Amino acid sequence: MTAAAIFPALPLFLPELLLAGSALALLLIGAFAGPRSTAFVNGMTLLLLIVAGALVAMQPEGRTVAFNGAFVVDGFGRFMKVLALIGAAGALMLSFDDFRQRGLSAFEYPVLVLLSVTGMMVMISAGDLIALYIGLELQSLAIYVICAFDRDNVRSTEAGLKYFVLGALSSGMLLYGASLIYGFTGTVSFAGIAAAVTGAPHSGVIFGLAFLAAGLAFKMSAVPFHMWTPDVYEGAPTPVTAFLASAPKVAAVAITVRVLVSAFPGITGQWQQIIVFVSFASMALGAFAAIGQHNIKRLMAYSSIGHMGFALVGLAAGTEQGVYGVLLYMAIYVAMTLGVFACIVAMRRNGQPVEEISDLAGLSKQSPAMAYLFALLMFSLAGIPPLAGFFAKFYVFAAAIQAKLTLLAVFGILTSVVGAFYYLRIVKVMFFDEPKEGLDPMPVAAKVVLALSTVVTVGYFVAPALLNVVAVAAAKTLF
Repeated sequence: MTAAAIFPALPLFLPELLLAGSALALLLIGAFAGPRSTAFVNGMTLLLLIVAGALVAMQPEGRTVAFNGAFVVDGFGRFMKVLALIGAAGALMLSFDDFRQRGLSAFEYPVLVLLSVTGMMVMISAGDLIALYIGLELQSLAIYVICAFDRDNVRSTEAGLKYFVLGALSSGMLLYGASLIYGFTGTVSFAGIAAAVTGAPHSGVIFGLAFLAAGLAFKMSAVPFHMWTPDVYEGAPTPVTAFLASAPKVAAVAITVRVLVSAFPGITGQWQQIIVFVSFASMALGAFAAIGQHNIKRLMAYSSIGHMGFALVGLAAGTEQGVYGVLLYMAIYVAMTLGVFACIVAMRRNGQPVEEISDLAGLSKQSPAMAYLFALLMFSLAGIPPLAGFFAKFYVFAAAIQAKLTLLAVFGILTSVVGAFYYLRIVKVMFFDEPKEGLDPMPVAAKVVLALSTVVTVGYFVAPALLNVVAVAAAKTLF
């Protein structure tokens, strides 16, 4: 008798099982072999993320549930899991050389990344509130530790502590919302909640939904639960910031979309109001607060807040086209973000990291390839055609207009114009300011990540169908 016959859910849960089991095995190897195992554990972790991505991609088409509906495997989940794994793998590659130069190389880091990604994958496939919380906490607990991984750096330990304290608060809010929803519907299953919440819902369900959305907004760093983002982005080691800006964002957006669309389809009008407000506020803060920033990691923190606002424009539409827009937006966002952080990781002078925007002065004369690719990514983040960032915004705004949310789309376009200022300021510094002392050569892993990111950013215009077809099919599975 096959393992699949004994345990039918095994093939569905295999990628998560592989990552969790491998994390424990690598932890034991590191504990017994000590520091000399770091390179092996790093390499194995990268390989495991790639293998897990392949396993997810090979899972059967359609929608399948396991563990009495607590775990859902569908096209939407597969798409977002692959994105999270790509984000984690890219950020891990950026850590190899950076951590070696900082003296932070340790086998614990890749193990914590594996555990965090396992939590993200559980969260993306959650079919009830309990699975959602288990995945969320597994993801978060590992991230709290890696934010403070540079223990001798005050800013890093402060970043870890801030994220931990505020993360505990957000978890409490999410749990309170989940308990209210359970109390008023009598079930934790998304399908059961959808059946129970129709017509005019009880005010307790609306309160529960608001608290649940608040907890999820914290994980996305969406306004008004964004307060941890600039300090944590600045204080954490740069590869950790790259990880925070990519994989966890994908998981948070994925579960927010799944919860609202799958569990509350009968009260779309109510949760739509919450999402519209959060989107408005995030786009506005991301556009205006970044203007005065001098540290490039803080600037990217406010940029990520703005981009989460843009992604939520698609969700606010509450339609299949809106979810399609969100999927495309997150795929392009991850590619652009990893490329930008590959450049930020390469910002080293005499072996020491530098983070001020002014440190990029005259980069076009010293490292023209890096400067031109960095500028390309800045143009894409600003949403300038024909780069991928333009199409990402186009699809979410189009979905909003079709859903009669024209004001939201117009506001998004206006904040995109404002946000273009600080992206173009970086280009101006690189190409027109007087050169400073040259930066150190770019690490090989950062070059690889930057090259792949550029291929996606430019290549989407050339062959959009490759991504569009998969995103369309993934969005259909939620409706």
